[in-house]
Amino acid sequence: MRAIMDSLTIIREFLESRLEVAPERVLPEAKLDDLDVDSLRLAEIMFEFEERFNLTLHRNLKSPRTVGELVVLMDRLRSEQG
Repeated sequence: MRAIMDSLTIIREFLESRLEVAPERVLPEAKLDDLDVDSLRLAEIMFEFEERFNLTLHRNLKSPRTVGELVVLMDRLRSEQG
């Protein structure tokens, strides 16, 4: 459960600092589009994730549509490469 919280916290911090999205809106079921996360912002989140956890993301990953899908993706990559 800690890894999920860590990934969710990173997403919340990123969206709050760059898009001024209130952290309480960043829930697993929230659609990224509804939070104004376009493909560029998604790439920025992923680069931040790479940097924080020293991971290499595959460029052919399926784009998540919800915060929860993004958390699952981040956690899966951490477990595979960590």
